[in-house]
Amino acid sequence: MARAFNWLLPHPLLTLILTVVWVLLQNNVSAGMVVFGIILGIIIPLITSAWWPDRPKGFRLGKMFVYSVIVIWDILVANVQVAWIVLTVPNAKLKPAWIAIPLELRQPEAITVLAGTITLTPGTVSSDLSDEGHSLLVHVLHTDDPDGVRDDIKNRYERRLLEIFS
Repeated sequence: MARAFNWLLPHPLLTLILTVVWVLLQNNVSAGMVVFGIILGIIIPLITSAWWPDRPKGFRLGKMFVYSVIVIWDILVANVQVAWIVLTVPNAKLKPAWIAIPLELRQPEAITVLAGTITLTPGTVSSDLSDEGHSLLVHVLHTDDPDGVRDDIKNRYERRLLEIFS
């Protein structure tokens, strides 16, 4: 039974996300839209499962929820900080920096979530991943302490992602 379930829903979380996104995009919650969303949510992962051979085995959904709340909060705070920088710091006094973040993460999905988190947070952008995937290059709009930014990213995001994807 479990084997048939795994074949039909190779990525149950992706199925759920696709269904919800479909219904939200339609801006109309009806039985037909929900059923069609479920059909898409089943078919798309089945078709694409061949390209996901090394999907993460362990994934802690509860910790991912906490991580998401932290990221949303950080995005809100960073919006205010970037607005303050833009309004009060003259261009000549900006201190942009390129920071190499050494990574303990090895799973591509976890590294992608980290890079996306950094890019979603205003004032920072992930720009490059080393060939081996052992470091991430990040550009920061303004900082007096590049090492502090590196440590914040490692402690606030990477540490949690290591727990989520273990």
